[in-house]
Amino acid sequence: MLCDRLGVSERRACQIAGQHRSTQRHEPERAPDDQALRARLREISAEKPRWGYRRAHARLIEEGWSLNRKRTQRLWRAEALRVPARKRKRRRLGDNSDGKRLRAGRPDQVWALDFQSDETADGRALRLLNVVDEFTREALATECARSITAQDTVACLDRLIAQRKMTPEHIRCDNGPELTANALRDWCQLSGAATAYIEPGSPWQNPYVESFNARVRDEVLDLELFGSLAEARLILNDWRTDYNTGHPHSALGMLSPVRFAARWREKGTFNEARDAPLRSPSGLAARGVEG
Repeated sequence: MLCDRLGVSERRACQIAGQHRSTQRHEPERAPDDQALRARLREISAEKPRWGYRRAHARLIEEGWSLNRKRTQRLWRAEALRVPARKRKRRRLGDNSDGKRLRAGRPDQVWALDFQSDETADGRALRLLNVVDEFTREALATECARSITAQDTVACLDRLIAQRKMTPEHIRCDNGPELTANALRDWCQLSGAATAYIEPGSPWQNPYVESFNARVRDEVLDLELFGSLAEARLILNDWRTDYNTGHPHSALGMLSPVRFAARWREKGTFNEARDAPLRSPSGLAARGVEG
C-alpha cells in the first residue's frame, strides 16, 4: 500500500512498516489438506450446530488431523461456521399440534378467551373474562368478578354452550394459570373442544380478543369509575349488548356482529364448500353482505 499510494521504494516501505523485505517476496502456499479440512469442518458444523471452533478442533485432533487451534479458528471463520443464535423455545399449542394457526370459517368454530383487570372506587380488584367468537366477532361473555379461577372459567363456558346450544371446536387462549389448569383441560376433553394455546408473550397470536379488550378498555374501563362489583357487572353487560347489536365492524362490512351472524346463516350453511361468500376474517368477503 505504501509503495502504491506514496510511491516509496520497497526498502523504505518495509523500514516504515517494520517488516523484513522477505515478507514481500514470499508466496503463501495453501496446505494440501486445506480443502479436505474445510469440508470436514462443514460436516462437523452440520452434525453439531451448537459447537464452536474449539470443540471442532478437539474433534479433529481426535480424528488424527495435525493442526493448531489458530488454523482451525481461521478456517472456521472463513467458512462462516458461526454458532446460530439460540431460539426461544416454543410452548405447546394445545391440540392444534401441527403448529398451524387456526382460522375460523364459521360461527362457533373458534372461541377466544382472555382476561383483563381493573378496580372499583375503593381500590379492590376486578377481574374480567372476555369470550369472543372469532368468526362473527360477537362478544359472547364479559364475566366480571373479584377473582376468576379455572372453575369459574369452565362454568362460564358451560353457560355459553347451554345458551347457544353449540360447543366450539377450539378454544384459543394464552398459557395463563386459569387457562392451563386441569379443570379446563378436563372440560375440553368432556365437551369435545380442542385447545389452541398461543405462545407466551405473543398476544398478537390472539388478535380478535385482544382487539375486543382494547375496545373494552377504551370505551368502558378508562371512562367508568365503578362504585361496586354489581355496578361494574351491570355497565359491562349493557355495553356488551350494545356492542353486539349496534357496533359496526369494519371487517364485517360495517355490520354489527349479531347482524353479520344472522346474514351469514341466511346465505350460508355449515355444509361443504360454504356456498355463502362470507368469511369474517377476510374483511373484503364480508362486505358483500351489505347488498
